Amino acid sequence: MTTMTATEFAKNIKKTLDRLEFGREEIILIRNNHKIARIIPGSPHLTAIEAMADIFGTLAPDAAEGWLKESRLEGKVAEEVRDPWAS
Repeated sequence: MTTMTATEFAKNIKKTLDRLEFGREEIILIRNNHKIARIIPGSPHLTAIEAMADIFGTLAPDAAEGWLKESRLEGKVAEEVRDPWAS
């Protein structure tokens, strides 16, 4: 666990974030001689829900609406599997 002042953090934010992400270090921020925050590394892996969480926002509005409707249909199975690379 590393401690640093808020000023040090602000001056070295890229290095600090690299230490969190790649070094998996926990960092305590101090301001006016008081601990104000504890920054812990996040999980190095995403769950399926986390990975897909923003897909709705990246689609065009009409495509997003269609995708949402289709995702909520129960028991719908494609009749045949197609090769996406076939022309």
